[in-house]
Amino acid sequence: MNPPLPPIRDVINRHGLSASKALGQNFLLDEQLLDRIAAIPGDLAGHPVLEVGPGPGGLTRAILRAGGHVTAIEMDRRCLPALEELSTAFPGQLSVIEGDAMKIDHAQTMGAPSAVIANLPYNVGTALFVRWLSGEQWPPQWTSLTLMFQLEVAQRIVAQPGTGAYGRLAVLAQWRSDAKLAMKVHRSAFTPPPKVMSAIVHVTPKAQPEGVSARLLERVTEAAFGQRRKMLRQSLKGVPHALDALDIVGIDPQRRAETLSVDEFVVLARTLGTLG
Repeated sequence: MNPPLPPIRDVINRHGLSASKALGQNFLLDEQLLDRIAAIPGDLAGHPVLEVGPGPGGLTRAILRAGGHVTAIEMDRRCLPALEELSTAFPGQLSVIEGDAMKIDHAQTMGAPSAVIANLPYNVGTALFVRWLSGEQWPPQWTSLTLMFQLEVAQRIVAQPGTGAYGRLAVLAQWRSDAKLAMKVHRSAFTPPPKVMSAIVHVTPKAQPEGVSARLLERVTEAAFGQRRKMLRQSLKGVPHALDALDIVGIDPQRRAETLSVDEFVVLARTLGTLG
């Protein structure tokens, strides 16, 4: 039986909390919506969960209600008393780390495979996402990522080749993971309401293609999409052996990055690895 909890709005008012623009905060107050978000990764009972930027703990309480064991990283010390109340209400289920999620070793902090669920602060969301997707170690320590982004960013993550939204984020998210847009969230659900719509993206890792260096793939996509209006022969000329690799795999150097499929980027990076 879950303990009765006061409405999140009451918690915010009692602790004198207001969303910090500098920290990219927007608070979610709708309990039913929060429960739906916490349900996206599947059964959380007894499962370790990493949450970044819990704020006053709206999503945190939904994850705790679902049985998750949450490690929450929060750099806004104003929110710590509200989170401490949740820790008391759900004994043994919540530990809070005060600090900057960009500077903390998440794998070391969690120590075990864990789901990542977060209404990410807008100003660090993309950087954290790229960090979780990067690195040679695969499968990663996270079992899934369930993350709130601005709708425009979410669409870039799940975009298909040949569309305006398709770019580096899509390739990084899709070459060894499955990424889907799980839910759109109207701006009116937040306090204060952001200027744009938001969406939840759900990412699950899959088998990594063999013989591909994540570092090389990241370098190729960074160069290719860094000058996305240019042909590959121009955008990739600064990457050693890239033009030779294009020739070997039969990719027309006059194409632009947005026309290449995720699989073509994978083949290109694999070939590049044999030429280095």
